[in-house]
Amino acid sequence: MYSIGNFAKLINKSVKTLQRWDRERRLIAQRNPSDRRYYTEKQLLEYKNIVAKEDSNNIAYCRVSNINQKDDLKNQKEYINKYCLNAGISIDDWIIDIASGLNFKRKGFIELLNNVEHGQIKKIILAHSDRLVRFGFDWFKIFCNNHGCEIVIINDEKLSPEEEIVKDLISIIHVFSCRVYGLRKYKDKIIREKKNVINQKK
Repeated sequence: MYSIGNFAKLINKSVKTLQRWDRERRLIAQRNPSDRRYYTEKQLLEYKNIVAKEDSNNIAYCRVSNINQKDDLKNQKEYINKYCLNAGISIDDWIIDIASGLNFKRKGFIELLNNVEHGQIKKIILAHSDRLVRFGFDWFKIFCNNHGCEIVIINDEKLSPEEEIVKDLISIIHVFSCRVYGLRKYKDKIIREKKNVINQKK
């Protein structure tokens, strides 16, 4: 539940506007036993969905792992342009990232999700699902759907280079190797502390 003040901030409106909308039955507030207005998560999602339908953009998103993949980036753009032209979809803006699909701190990726959360995107057009993320795509799809945004996947396997997949797998192995190394250091520390305690008792 959200107080009227918190809800106003979330949808970028004033408290007075919400009070007026409530009186006009445009966005009816809930009432607690003390007769104070409050709003639910469902109302927030419904409002954002309405905003997304009325005033939102179609965004084409492309990603490659490094600057040397200019040809793949070009292919993604051409493929998306061709698809949207045939489907009658207008592209309002492009967001391009040059980073691994395992990196969730990509500048464009963060901008994309922030805009989705604020109901500013109607459609995200991808050449392939792994252009958005390598893993956890279903979660991001649900997130977008809950905020009134549709993900359109053209899904051409040729646009997902095998070399990039290998690099991402190596990155995963590297991450887990570091974790194993960290666990070993932690284990060694425990053994040393245990020996110290035993020596102190002696």
